[in-house]
Amino acid sequence: MERDKLTRARRWVIKIGSSLVTAKGQGLDRAAIIDWCAQIAALRAEGRQIVLVSSGAVAEGMARLGLKKRPSDLHELQAAAAVGQMGLVRAWELGFEQHGILAAQILLTHEDIADRSRYLNARGTMNTLLELGVVPVVNENDTVATDEIRLGDNDTLGAMTANLIEADLLVILTDQDGLFDSDPRSNPDAKLVSEASLADPLLALMAGDSKGVLGRGGMRTKLSAAHIAARSGAATVIAHGRAPEALLQIGRGLSIGSLLKPAQGVMGARKRWIAGQMQVRGQFHLDEGAAQVLRGQGKSLLPVGVKQATGNFERGDLVACLDPSGQEIARGLSNYGIADALRILGARRDDLAQRLGYVGEPEMIHRDNLVLVG
Repeated sequence: MERDKLTRARRWVIKIGSSLVTAKGQGLDRAAIIDWCAQIAALRAEGRQIVLVSSGAVAEGMARLGLKKRPSDLHELQAAAAVGQMGLVRAWELGFEQHGILAAQILLTHEDIADRSRYLNARGTMNTLLELGVVPVVNENDTVATDEIRLGDNDTLGAMTANLIEADLLVILTDQDGLFDSDPRSNPDAKLVSEASLADPLLALMAGDSKGVLGRGGMRTKLSAAHIAARSGAATVIAHGRAPEALLQIGRGLSIGSLLKPAQGVMGARKRWIAGQMQVRGQFHLDEGAAQVLRGQGKSLLPVGVKQATGNFERGDLVACLDPSGQEIARGLSNYGIADALRILGARRDDLAQRLGYVGEPEMIHRDNLVLVG
């Protein structure tokens, strides 16, 4: 997608980070929220559908509770998120009300994404809200999420939302002008990357470390989010959220921020769901022949090509496929739990029933449940 094609991008996911939504960490910047609501209203008047992914619940909760520093205790953090979520949604609701727009709250965890039925329900709800002219306001459900089921950051949540609704464009608003060829905080000669293909191997070097002023979702995380969004064909724009009319400039195809263009074909809906799962439960270690077959032909993974199985997984869990060097090349839903997988390592089809004691599936992972990742 080139800059001029952004004018035709109909379905957007807009993610706004906590460094922008909050007033220097002290509650919400309501004036900024009102301005973004006005820009979103103008985009919608042009016929676009918008889903908003907003950070800021914990910071708003801290302000309401009078907390001076971010809680380290999990339950205190969840309590702050619960209190702050009320203010966050209310602030967006009031901003949209000025333009006669209804907003809806959507709270997600990784479990909602990983469970196929809940995933489809979330997609159906969001699509219905968009068709009804509502702006869904999405956030991670910090009140119940733990480290084990966290999506990790709202950049990832924004990208997975883009996959969920098959968005045309993911916009990540941050406190930086975009992606630079080196760290602008240490190199005054760093140059902004205006446009790039996600196939460019230099992008990962440009993104640098994810620590610093960008908080939990740094530039490396934003690049990862762009790769996730590309699975459904969405381009990504990373831009400074405080730039005047930033969203409108993007919609006009103007050169603001960094445009990261998808380099791969659109992944099918079921495979997008598989690729979007983040809880890998185990690993299959492949021989070179099996690795080449997966890379080159995208066929099913057969037991004969698996040298070792590790982890603690059940039938239907997500398992990573590693080549002989240890690099992950694919992941998919295993037809076997770890106990049965160990019984049939290296087995040919004719040997499966004897080793298992029953007639099992001929594939460790069927190609319909397999996604290449490397």
